[in-house]
Formats: sequence, structure tokens, C-alpha cells
Amino acid sequence: MARVDHAEDLRSPPAETPRSSDDFAAWVMPCLQAMTNLAVRLVGSPDRDDLVQESLSQAWRRWETYKPERGSPQTWLLAIVADRARRARRRRKATAMWSGQEQFTPDGADPDLERAVQGLAKRQRLAVELHYFVGLTTAETALVMSCAEGTVKSALHDARTNLRRVLEEP
Repeated sequence: MARVDHAEDLRSPPAETPRSSDDFAAWVMPCLQAMTNLAVRLVGSPDRDDLVQESLSQAWRRWETYKPERGSPQTWLLAIVADRARRARRRRKATAMWSGQEQFTPDGADPDLERAVQGLAKRQRLAVELHYFVGLTTAETALVMSCAEGTVKSALHDARTNLRRVLEEP
């Protein structure tokens, strides 16, 4: 996926109080596509809008905690999406265990690759989703994951090794 940079990504929330919903909408607009892409990858198309909405609601409630020196609005918002998706997966896993439902496969995705990605360790999977499927740099991925860039590089290396091994098995 192509990466899109926006000058707005470097803006901090407006300083005036109270902040308006229009200001918030303008602030998150450049990030919505990346949020949606990550939501599709983490919870599937049917649940993506709910996840993005939950994430935006949380971002609105916590908007004043955003600090531009810690990363762009996009990385802050994607971290919220990743956290909300983790919680949704935990709920879904508990429900699926009782109902016998299978995990989703994103539309048009290779089922073998999706199963292999689903089988990765949590940190490796999130790094793969953010870097390869959402299109973040390793530095941006590190900000979303709240870890060092070297940790992301290591997680991506380990994930590629694991994916190669699983996908090459007969």
C-alpha cells in the first residue's frame, strides 16, 4: 500500500477551549483511511466501522492527552485502534470458543497467508499488520507499538522467518 503523508499530521489539537467536534473531525480526517485499513486487518470488514467508531470516541475523550512530541496524530490514533482491536479479539475469541465460529479472513486475502499471519506471536503480528498492510515505516510502527524501532525490526525479521517456514511447509 502506498503511504500518504499529510501536513496536517504534524498539527497538535487546537489550543482553544472548548475544542469543537469540527476541529476534531478535521484533525482526524487525514488518518481515517489508515485507521480503517488497520481495523480491517485486525478485526475484519464486518466489524471495522464499529472498531473505528470506538477508537474515534476514545480519541475524542482523550484528545487533550495527545502530545505531538511523542508522534503524529496518525500514530496516536493507530495505537488506539490496535488497543481496541486487541480487546475486541479477546471478546470475539471467548464468544467463538462457545459458538464454534472461525476467525475471519479479509476480503480478497490469501487464506493461507492469513492463517499464517494469525498464527504469529502478538507483537510480530501487529508489526506485520502495521508495516506491511497499513504501510507505516518502522519508526511509525514503533510509535504505535510503544517500543523501540529495533524491536520492530526484530519482530518483522522473526515474523518473516516464521511466515516463510509455515508457508513453505507442504
